[in-house]
Amino acid sequence: MFFASDNGAPCPAPVIQALLRANEGPAMPYGNDPLSAEVAGQIRDVLEAPQAAVYLVATGTVANALALATLCPPWGAIFCHDDAHVQNDECAAPEFYSGAKLLTVGGDHARMDPAALDARIRGQGVRVVHSVQPGAVTITDVTEAGTVYGPDEIAALARVAHSHGLPVHLDGARFANALAATGATPAELTWKAGVDALSFGGTKGGLMGAEAVVFFDPAKAWEFELRRKRGGHLFSKHRYLAAQFQGWLADGLWLDLARHANAMAARLAAGITGFPGAALVHPTQANIVFATLPKAAHDRLKAAGARYYDMGQGRARLVTSWATTEAEVDSFLSLAQG
Repeated sequence: MFFASDNGAPCPAPVIQALLRANEGPAMPYGNDPLSAEVAGQIRDVLEAPQAAVYLVATGTVANALALATLCPPWGAIFCHDDAHVQNDECAAPEFYSGAKLLTVGGDHARMDPAALDARIRGQGVRVVHSVQPGAVTITDVTEAGTVYGPDEIAALARVAHSHGLPVHLDGARFANALAATGATPAELTWKAGVDALSFGGTKGGLMGAEAVVFFDPAKAWEFELRRKRGGHLFSKHRYLAAQFQGWLADGLWLDLARHANAMAARLAAGITGFPGAALVHPTQANIVFATLPKAAHDRLKAAGARYYDMGQGRARLVTSWATTEAEVDSFLSLAQG
């Protein structure tokens, strides 16, 4: 009954097998190996973006931070939701790498409201030398509340951003789960909706530690390369990052795993709403469930060794993964209901 985080899941066998294949013999370092070029092509194909610049890093935090640093100058503001990961869970890494300032925007269930975004940007006032200059907008899909944006919702936010001359970054730490939830194609959820740069998450989807940063306009490519090196995130043994993506993307495995994780969350949410004293805090749209549970339920679950985040005041954060089983979900629900 492990629902603490999808980061805690093991790696699926095809990813391990791809790593073993990559481990045979020497290869040129720093991404100059054939496997790294192949995987960049795979990601371009998935996104239907043949001209995109694709780069691999090891963590979601640095993917977001370096992407935003490349998009936003140090005198700029990065607009994000109040509950965004870049705001609350990255220890000021975006500010550290970019020198820019995060400014937050409201919206229900961790989804940024387009009108609120427009008002927040306009609220910066006259763009005189004394002001923080509007720099970029970042959107999270899946959000920190477990909700999702569809293509139309992303497009609405992108229109606001672009109307002010601001680029749009998508934090896709759970990009696969968002695709599985919305039924959109990767292109529809990104560049077709107005996204300029994507953090394409792999770790939460089953990788050992690999993320891709994608610029749909390659004009920023060289700057990103310099920032990645200067920031200490250019791996010499780059092929091992690439190998993870190779095994994960092959035959649509990455989306199959995300669909399973989402289905387990839906099963969990449906069960929670079926007994007295329990309720969902946010709509369950992907693989994260926020719920309130009676104290007695928390006590039983903890005594039995269930792992999840107790948020206080009866609230629980439950995250399913590709490795979550129906038996785990059903055992959790049985204990919760008493």
